Parts: sequence; structure tokens; C-alpha cells
Amino acid sequence: MVKRAAGALLLSLELEPGAGRSVGTQLYIALRDLILSGNLAAGERLPATRTLARELGISRTTVVVAYERLNAEDLTESRVGAGTFVSRVLDGNRSAPEVPSIGGTAVGVPRPPRLSRAIAEASELIRERLPHEPRCFTTALPDFNAFPMALWARLTAKHWRGPRENVMGYGDPLGYLPLRRAIASHLRTARNIACETEQVVVLCGAQQAFDLIGSVLLDPGDRVWFENPGAIGARNSLIAGGATLVPLPVDDDGIVVAHGLRQAPDFRLAFVTPMHQQPLGVTMSLERRLALLRAAEAAGAVVIEDDYDGEFHYGKRPLPTLKSIDTSGVVLYVGTFSKTMFPALRLGFLVLPPSLVDLFANVVSAFLQGVPANLQVVLADFIDQGHFATHIRRMRRIYAERHQALQAAAETRLGGLLDVVPTDSGLHTIGRLPSGLCERAVSHAAAERRVTAAPIGRFAVGPISTRGLVLGFSGTTPEQIVAGVETLGEVLEEQSPLPGSVPSGASPAPIATGGRVVQGRTSFSARRGGPAPERAGRRAAGVPESAGLEVGASPPSRANGR
Repeated sequence: MVKRAAGALLLSLELEPGAGRSVGTQLYIALRDLILSGNLAAGERLPATRTLARELGISRTTVVVAYERLNAEDLTESRVGAGTFVSRVLDGNRSAPEVPSIGGTAVGVPRPPRLSRAIAEASELIRERLPHEPRCFTTALPDFNAFPMALWARLTAKHWRGPRENVMGYGDPLGYLPLRRAIASHLRTARNIACETEQVVVLCGAQQAFDLIGSVLLDPGDRVWFENPGAIGARNSLIAGGATLVPLPVDDDGIVVAHGLRQAPDFRLAFVTPMHQQPLGVTMSLERRLALLRAAEAAGAVVIEDDYDGEFHYGKRPLPTLKSIDTSGVVLYVGTFSKTMFPALRLGFLVLPPSLVDLFANVVSAFLQGVPANLQVVLADFIDQGHFATHIRRMRRIYAERHQALQAAAETRLGGLLDVVPTDSGLHTIGRLPSGLCERAVSHAAAERRVTAAPIGRFAVGPISTRGLVLGFSGTTPEQIVAGVETLGEVLEEQSPLPGSVPSGASPAPIATGGRVVQGRTSFSARRGGPAPERAGRRAAGVPESAGLEVGASPPSRANGR
């Protein structure tokens, strides 16, 4: 048995020599109360008698006697060579401590704090997140087994044997300089983005980049063009910051800029995923990219380009990034290593226009402490030594094979049930459902069989015409994909309506954001529930009203009116 070093720290114990009770009795009562209240968990190791005696400044014999009394009452158990532990018999059998009251009113029970208006409204809309485990059709998940773990371990060990300040200190809030330099170099050669090291800020993933941009550049109520359907993480960040989202439709060429100019020509920010639209998977055309840049420049707005999985493309050469054709300095480019490396790395980056470098450097230095230095130093070496480029090339081949496996299996098994759309980039695609099938009901039934197929409506911030499922193919093998397609086919056959049944309806109505969701000239107040046909379809399928809902998939619930 492995012996733990010294047991729990019990610095909260207070003993009063000279009080009515002996020090030993006080110690026994204090330990007993900690155990019975649950503050010392079942199985937790108490400090060694010598250690506790030294920390409390009392005799070891006094501690031994107190421990023996606890053992006699079966509150603790001693194990030879291991120490004294809280009895596991107590696990789950301890009652909650009584709360004192005066006149029937509880005393000392804290009331929930008042939340900001934006966070309170955002909290009402956020639903349970989808599983992020390697199972069929989970999105945004790389193949863990294909990652060169032994190489990563060697690089990590090298740095942990080096100067400790490089891996244990706070580091530069803007990011480890060699890593920023390596990212800038990679972007210049691989993504054709002309940027300098000082324009790169290393952050805790793309989500922190969205939060940072919103807090620096947006005021509550500012209008934001947002793809509909669109990325959930960015949407939640903007909602929490109080932005008014203006949902813009997405067609085969990407976000419809003309729609945005009609609805909100005074927009302050636009959020887009041009390389591989989240979740529909389309690539924004060059004409549409140029139109977006012109609109942003005319409005004095900025554009967030979220290039979350643009490193992975199959077949034809991809279009240039939006940032690479930005000549006016309006694009803020956000990247992440969660897809190219692994999510637990929690590293992303932001490439700023030159005009915003000093401003963001001051803000980041004042409010952020940076990301763990020990991860940054290893990643910098991984990129500089060419391992990152090698890994990307290998993963492109693997993911292309898996996409082909999905397409082949879908053509064989899902004909007439689900139209799986081919893609030439990214880690997911979509499958369009025929009329009469409820996407949420299908998603719920698939989840019960451990198949993750998110409904497209989950990503919506307003009415959309596309109904279907989002299908990831990167985290599972071709054999697992084929098995998942078979399971999904069975679910679809079971969910297919009988002749003459009521169709499942269209996509959900708009939701409220921090300020409101704008559709035409109307601000939609939020309401619970959904379109009657959709609810009818869900009830017919035996699916709970709340099953599978997410921000945007839920119908409106409240508008702020700011």
C-alpha cells in the first residue's frame, strides 16, 4: 500500500489550554465533529500522530489517546504501516448539520448573489453540453491514439529537467516568446497570413479569445453579425457580454452579407467561420469574403475569423484565410490547438491587426496572468523542430480516410433516411433529414445508444430552414464509423413517421441574447416552448421537451430590450 506523505492539514483545530476540558478531550471532540460533519471524507487519512502533535504544539501522547478514542467508536480505522483513516462505514451515512433558526427563519444560510443582467439571461438559455468522449460522430475531437505521445513526453521531460523558472513561473501574459514566434512563422508559411510575433497573443483556448475581444471592443447592446446557425462557444461569450446578436443566414457561399447590411448596417462586430462553417461545413466564397471586409471597413467594425479546424483540408487547395486578404486591418484571427493537437492542452492564440497590438497588450498584461508556461515551452519546440507540420500531414490522411468511410457507409445504409453532405475540409459534416423526422428526437434516440448526433437546430440563433444532424468523423476509426452508421440507420428507421403523420416542423424560433436577437426590424421576445408542430413531433417520439436543447436550439425565452 502506498503511504501518503502526511495526511490532511488540520490547521482549523483550535485548542484552549486551561479551559474546562482537557486538551486531549478538546482534540477528540474537534476531530469527531470534523468527521461527523463530513469535512473529513470517508477514507481520508489523518495526519500522523507526530505530525499533528508538532503542528498543534502538544504532546504526541495526547494525540495518540484521541486517535484511540476515535478508533474505539469506529469513527476511524488504523492500518499498519499506512496510518489512521476516516472509517468508510460513514460514507453516505452522515446527516447534514442542523441549521440554527430564529422564529422559523434560518440563520447563517447565504442567499444566492445577484447576477448581472447579461449573465442571468445567458444562464437561462444555456443547456447541457454534448458529450466530448471518443464515440461515433462526436464533433471537434481529434484522434488521441494517433498523437505522438512518446515524442511529446520526451520534449516535456527535457524541459522539466531544465531551468525551473521556464516551466514553473508566471511567464509573459502575452505568451512564451518562442511560441509566439513559432506560431507567427507557421501562419506565414502554412496559412499565408503576414503577421509579426508581436501581433500574436497566446491564450487559454479560442474561448478566452472571444471573451477578451468582446470585453475590449464591445459595449452592452452593440450589434454583432452572427452566422445562423453558428458556433455555440463564441455565441455564449457574446451573449454573456451583453451583445445584440443579428442572425445572418448561411448559404452555399457562406454568411449572407447583403442580409446583414439590410438588418444592421451599423454593426460593431461580425463573427464568421469562413474556412469550414460551424456547423454547416460550407466554405465562404472569395466574393463573399471581400464583401464582408468591405462592409466591416465601411461600418468601422471588426471581424472575428474563427479558424477552428482549417488546417485539415482534403483534395483541392483551400481558399486563403480571411485574415490573409485583409488589407484594412479589420480581422482578428483566432486559432486553437485543441483540434490540431489535443483539447487538454487548452492553448489557443489571437492574431491582432497592428492597430490593436498595443491596446490588447496593455489589457492582457493588466488583467491576465497568461497560460501555463510548461505547456508553452514544449509546444514551441514541437513546432520549431518540424513535428507539428509532420503531425498535421499525417492527420490529414487519417481524417480523409475516415471521411471517405463515413460517406461510403452512409451511401450504403442511409439512403432515403439521411443525406450526408460531402466535405473537403474540417472534422465534421452534416446529414440532412427528410421531412417528417424530428432532428431532436433522432438525436435523443441516438444518444441512448451512445451515438452522438447533434441536431443542427442546437446551433441556431433564429429560424433556419435546414434540419439535420452534425456528424463528426475525426475521433473514431473507420470500423467504428461503419458501426455508428448502422446504429444511426436503425434509429432513423424507428423514427420515420407512419404515412399521414404530422411532420416535425421547422427549426426553433429565435432566442434572446444579452440584448436581443434581431430579425428584420423586430426584436423577438423570448418564450418557452417551440413551434407547435415541433413539440407535437417530439411528443409523438416520446422525447422530453428539454432533451438535447442548447442555446439557440431552445425557442425564445426572454429579451432584454437594451
